[in-house]
Amino acid sequence: MTEYYVYIMTNGKRTLYTGVTNNLYRRVYEHKEKLVPGFTKRYNIDYLVYIECTSDVVAAITREKQIKGWTRAKKISLIESSNPEWRDLSLDW
Repeated sequence: MTEYYVYIMTNGKRTLYTGVTNNLYRRVYEHKEKLVPGFTKRYNIDYLVYIECTSDVVAAITREKQIKGWTRAKKISLIESSNPEWRDLSLDW
């Protein structure tokens, strides 16, 4: 069964990026190594601070869009509900 991940990444200035993927390890690696041009490369987004997992791709995409539509304050509240220290969750890998 395939799993899908909705994730939030940030940088030292706490610029936020929300994404969705079916391979979290690969996608975080791509962000950290600046392999894909775009927002995360331009703003040096390289800390994974929030993760949700589901087996439903439609639910994952819907959730990503929902979070992207939220205010910054609501996104910060979501992150801090499970990661109050803003620790890079990928450091455990």
